[in-house]
Amino acid sequence: MKNFILLSILINLIFSCGEKPKNIGDFILLPQPQQFEITGTSNLNCSNVESYYNNTKDWLPVFDQQLKSLSETDEISKADLILDIDTTMVLKPEGYQLNISEEKIAITGKDEKGLFYGLMSLSQLLEDVCEQNVNLPLTSIEDFPELGYRAIHLDVKHHLEKIDYYYKLIDKLARYKINGIIAEMEDKLKYERQPKVASADALSIAEWKKISEYAEARFIDFSPLIQGLGHASFILKHPEYQSLRDNPESDWAFNPLDPKTYEVQFDLYLDAIEATPNGKYLHVGGDEVHTTGRDSGMSALELQLIWLGKVSEFAEKHHRVPIFWDDMPLKQADVYRPMFQPELTQKEVDSIWKQNEHKLLAFLDRFPKNCIYMRWNYSSPEAIGNTKAMEWFESNGLAVMGATAGQTRWTLMPQEESNMEAIKTFAVNSIESGTNGLLLTLWDDDSPHFELYTRGIVAFSEYTWSGDKRSKAEIKSAYRQREFSNMLADSSFAFIDELEKPVAFWKNALLQGDHRNYLATMENATEKGVIDLPDPNNMGEWTEKYKERLSKAEQFARSTDSIAEKITSMKSKTARNHYSLEVYEQVNNVAGFTPKILLALKTYDNSKTPTEKLESIKRLRSLQNEFKTIRDNLESVYAKIRILKKPNNYVLDQDHHHHMANQSVNFDWQFRAEQLFFEKLAKELENAIYLENADKITK
Repeated sequence: MKNFILLSILINLIFSCGEKPKNIGDFILLPQPQQFEITGTSNLNCSNVESYYNNTKDWLPVFDQQLKSLSETDEISKADLILDIDTTMVLKPEGYQLNISEEKIAITGKDEKGLFYGLMSLSQLLEDVCEQNVNLPLTSIEDFPELGYRAIHLDVKHHLEKIDYYYKLIDKLARYKINGIIAEMEDKLKYERQPKVASADALSIAEWKKISEYAEARFIDFSPLIQGLGHASFILKHPEYQSLRDNPESDWAFNPLDPKTYEVQFDLYLDAIEATPNGKYLHVGGDEVHTTGRDSGMSALELQLIWLGKVSEFAEKHHRVPIFWDDMPLKQADVYRPMFQPELTQKEVDSIWKQNEHKLLAFLDRFPKNCIYMRWNYSSPEAIGNTKAMEWFESNGLAVMGATAGQTRWTLMPQEESNMEAIKTFAVNSIESGTNGLLLTLWDDDSPHFELYTRGIVAFSEYTWSGDKRSKAEIKSAYRQREFSNMLADSSFAFIDELEKPVAFWKNALLQGDHRNYLATMENATEKGVIDLPDPNNMGEWTEKYKERLSKAEQFARSTDSIAEKITSMKSKTARNHYSLEVYEQVNNVAGFTPKILLALKTYDNSKTPTEKLESIKRLRSLQNEFKTIRDNLESVYAKIRILKKPNNYVLDQDHHHHMANQSVNFDWQFRAEQLFFEKLAKELENAIYLENADKITK
């Protein structure tokens, strides 16, 4: 025992000096365990962890890819890995203990989920061991989640991935101990009771059921979100359902007083429940809707609660817990604004509530008690008004849960460090307040590639399981190690935050104002939406006018070149998830192309001689061919897992919120600004003034 203690002290001293003993690797677990102690090196490595003994006797969790080669033995003495469940352990539900000694690995779960999560941690350790060619560490882990429900939002309303991708995604989520998926299906479920609603490419009930059951086997609750009352364009756009509109001219919202509204909605719910047979929840939506009730004389709040009462009763009857976005009652009672004004003091927030709370209390008995009121706040969860709203629900006996975001309305890729600060804040607030869950929304409105959401999912996993234990820099490093390779954990390979800046610039770099989302409906969008071009009669004025934009273009041309080099290097070193880097590479190519356009225009605007003008005109014309190549390459990479085109007979809705991904049947929506720019450029280059200059040059 004395020798062991001395050895442990020696190892810890060596670690503290920044050096590791021979055969000690870099071990990172995501999410970070509550307690994780390494005291040395075992005799176990990638090649000699071969067998397991199942002491639970009658149940065995799913093994992931890293563990599938293990074989079962009936003799505990011959096992390298011993699995057990001990419900008497003083740990929270889903907790586990993982201990690695010289020759044995033991995982004991508080329950079945805990045992599974212990295996997920072992899988990550073995991944590091195999990659680094070292032995497993002598390890003691005691672990459990801080929040009981840790769910992500799978939004497929504007596109589907190929089915295989969903299974791979579920495997990844399970490794990061995510235990819920809320699938916003809209028309991507092949409804049998209301078949007209379904898109031609929708997955069948059987296909969704299979995905749902795969998730359940990995302890991920798979529940549907079928939008109701508002966000109903996917239904009400069809002529067959127009009589159910609250406003006959708008496909946005149902009439909550028409009994047929509920016949249709309940049919859709029933199909969704059949497609997710093991789901606990039925998310009914209900956000961002203002109903009139066809001049019924009822208030918007009363109408909202009539609808919510009926759908909550339906959910309970079918053994589901309804979830409802909580924004409309709060807006209708004039207490919503403080949730997005973090600068307001407690006194100011209390004053607003004091003036308006009576509007909620007047209808308190109509708020369903079986419903979860989901308090969504993607940018300011720290606001006192946000906490106040959640406390109001709880103090009145209503269940409340938060919703943060890894993707909102960002185009091309998530930004603001994958929204990590807001995710952390809402997770920590939920833990401290005793709220038992949090949802990470991942909106498809402007439809970035799903692989680009992974870092935000990793951060969400970390904060909801472990709390605020690691810095953002440490989480980003852990993300690179777990997703790609331990060789890429170092900050010299960090590029995502850097890429966010040129992507943000890209959105409107070729436009007059923030118009990319509005180009599809803008009258004369080429002239009104697209940036103006240099005037050959007033050379140099354009450069002066866009001096600041051109400065950014020069900056981002350099940064995207640097990012391209990093991604190329990472692709050559990565041990896994090569495809994610391919996607980032294409995003960087798109973001890096726009500065080239602006700088080519600058060159033309500042050309001094006929030869310079001719060369700059040739360069501008060549950019259109370059753009086609960039688009083709991006679509080729995206199409490996993503279905890019809607069916030919797909009916686009009225697009009330200007969702870019909802503005064309093909993938044109992603590149509409560039398309319009090149149309304008071609027109200008054919303009008589340009041709006159070209003629002078050629003569």
